[in-house]
Amino acid sequence: MIQKRIAVSLLSVLLFVGMLITPVQGHSTVSAAASYEGLENTINVIMADSRMQAASSSITVRKASTGEVVYQKEGDKGITPASTLKILTAAAALETLGENYRFTTDVLTNGKVTNGTLNGNLYLRGTGDPTLLKRDFEDFASKLSALGIKRISGNLVGDDTWFDTIRLSPGIDRNDESYYYAAQISALTVSPNTDYDAGTVIVDAKPAARGRAAKVTLTPETNVVQVVNRSTTVPKGSKNTLKIERQYGTNKIIVTGNAPIGSAGKKEWITVSNPTAYALDIFKKSLIAKGIKIIPTSKVLRGKTLADSKVLVSKNSMPLKSLMRPFLKLSNNSHAEVLAKAMGKKKYGEGSWTAGLQVMRDYAGSVGLQVDEWLFEDASGMSHANKVTSSQLTELLYQVRTAPWYGSFVQGLPVAGATDRLIGGTLRSRMKTGTAKGNVIAKTGSLTNVSALAGYAQTKDGETLIFSVLTQDHKSSTLPVLDRIATAITNSTIK
Repeated sequence: MIQKRIAVSLLSVLLFVGMLITPVQGHSTVSAAASYEGLENTINVIMADSRMQAASSSITVRKASTGEVVYQKEGDKGITPASTLKILTAAAALETLGENYRFTTDVLTNGKVTNGTLNGNLYLRGTGDPTLLKRDFEDFASKLSALGIKRISGNLVGDDTWFDTIRLSPGIDRNDESYYYAAQISALTVSPNTDYDAGTVIVDAKPAARGRAAKVTLTPETNVVQVVNRSTTVPKGSKNTLKIERQYGTNKIIVTGNAPIGSAGKKEWITVSNPTAYALDIFKKSLIAKGIKIIPTSKVLRGKTLADSKVLVSKNSMPLKSLMRPFLKLSNNSHAEVLAKAMGKKKYGEGSWTAGLQVMRDYAGSVGLQVDEWLFEDASGMSHANKVTSSQLTELLYQVRTAPWYGSFVQGLPVAGATDRLIGGTLRSRMKTGTAKGNVIAKTGSLTNVSALAGYAQTKDGETLIFSVLTQDHKSSTLPVLDRIATAITNSTIK
């Protein structure tokens, strides 16, 4: 039954995507002012909400068939886009890397195997794959064992030189560095589960016996981090005050607070300082678990693969078109930043933010956008310094509809009210009823005092409209108002 429900949901999404791709016939000659007067009036009423009056905003609605603007308010005002910037990142990546692009991770050696001993270094070389899991390293170990390797006499070397050594994008606040949405970026990293939050470890603190520290587990188990457990298990019904964070500038994970008996405790996705060392640690553990011995004098270190090394085993990631789903639906920041560096590496031979963000600007210019209206210093939208106008964001959403990879792009966007995480994504708990459910497919954006929504909405007449609502500097959340505007579009009819 579960598979059947998922299949039905996927069919609904595909049918909706088909509607988005196919221009609606018969409306292109209708005057926008006359046809959409009702929608204009409705949005103007919604905009009178005190939350919108107190915020800075930019709103644009366009016809998907022609790109014609049918509603606009402060359309050329630059607003912090938050994660709606990922629309540009995704489009530039699909165009630059290709929808069938895959990240490759290799295990290589510069030595030879004699009587089960690898006489030489074992290199783990990455190109930024954010989807590497513990089981992938276990698979590497199994294949190395099948090649007859039982002992390694050289060093275990992590090669992350595909990207530069700058780990955090500008705009990451010190207080955010512990958490998954601000993970460090490396060409060699690990994800703890299939959400692919690369560079993080899941820390789960659960109540133990009364008076004792909470029981803390790590997924995956790693020696790269050190858990400092200062928590206490307290009686049932007490307040849960557990807190988990990484001490700034270290790999010490500090657990504090009270864990009430009978409670779920606390679970956090905590970032790791030095993802390369993290990947090497998981790899080393996998080798040992498979019975491959590493001699005591061998070192585990970061370095560059020697030119004469040969590939022993290799893994390719899922294609980029498949990565669009966890990337956009779950609004994964690390995916955005990895893609930026990957684009920079491909086009300019430099896996850096400077090169990657330039590729994004190049792409914006190539499709006719006003590049000077796109100000950004990262690819994920984390920085409050990023600015874009709703007019430009909707113009981008219009332009991508003619791209050969449009289907891969649009299937990654969250669908309003769809409860499956990999369909509804960040819209799964929003617009769960009424005409908006299943008829709004859009990228969300959220930062402190910033809320945004941009994408496609299908009207009662079956027409697709493109919209972008960007808000900042609000004292009360504008999310309910954004959803009302999206819902108003789905309720609209042409007169």
